[in-house]
Amino acid sequence: MKLLFVVNPISGGVDKKPFLKEAKAICDNFGLDFKIFKTTGHSDEAKLKDLLHEYCPDRVVSVGGDGTTLFTAVALLKTDIPMGIIPLGSANGMAVELGVSQKPIKAFQDIIMSNIIGDLDLVSVNKTHYSIHIGDVGINANIVDGYEKDDNRGMATYAKYFIEALGNVEPFKVKIECNDEVYHSEAVMLGVCNARKYGTGVPLNSEGNPMDGVFEIVLIEKINANVLIKAGLSSFDETFLDSQNNKVISTSKAKIMFDTPQLLQLDGEIIGEFKTLKVKILKGAVKLITSKQNVYV
Repeated sequence: MKLLFVVNPISGGVDKKPFLKEAKAICDNFGLDFKIFKTTGHSDEAKLKDLLHEYCPDRVVSVGGDGTTLFTAVALLKTDIPMGIIPLGSANGMAVELGVSQKPIKAFQDIIMSNIIGDLDLVSVNKTHYSIHIGDVGINANIVDGYEKDDNRGMATYAKYFIEALGNVEPFKVKIECNDEVYHSEAVMLGVCNARKYGTGVPLNSEGNPMDGVFEIVLIEKINANVLIKAGLSSFDETFLDSQNNKVISTSKAKIMFDTPQLLQLDGEIIGEFKTLKVKILKGAVKLITSKQNVYV
């Protein structure tokens, strides 16, 4: 078996060296051939695609958070090479959704042992951007934007931008064309979900399934203390999801239009401001190495 590790050295501020040392020892012990690709922020996608073509791995191991998972998945589009996930980022929401062990070495052992290969969906946005987990515009995108620009990390920094964004909530008008219908609404946040929960554990919807060939559009019409309390409680008990302030639409494609340009984040990465989003599901676009711990299999 030939393995290619795709490693984001800085994701989540987590040191990947201890995991890689242990993973190398396992590979050596069992005679597994491997290569390690480390992202640098310079032409990573092109370099990884070249290495995939040159090395032809049997399996790819994504080592990092949600952003690394997405990066790896996009590189594997139009190939039949399956990928597995090692959760070593600041947000490992997709790994949690897919039942991946939160112990990195156990997750690696599962990747090399499992014969269960599932079809994982990918979300295409304006044909040039992708999401494998959750994207949004509105209050959360503004929080992510502030957090990304800050040199500090951790929950205190996140809380700082959470409070700041909460104090500057401005509703926006949105028009959605999908399922042969047109929806008009005013919202403080709109989510595009291939899954249910953020990496923090707070669910945005209860219907998301990253392997069902549809995505969910979630409209949050207002944010107040009651909604925030319920959001916090719902990370433990999803019966606290506030359906009165949320509208959920399941679809395979949609055109989303805003009255003013809105900041978009996809899987924790700020993409830019857009007035129109053309969103489409790419059903079963990525082969996923998984296990029976994945409730969607």
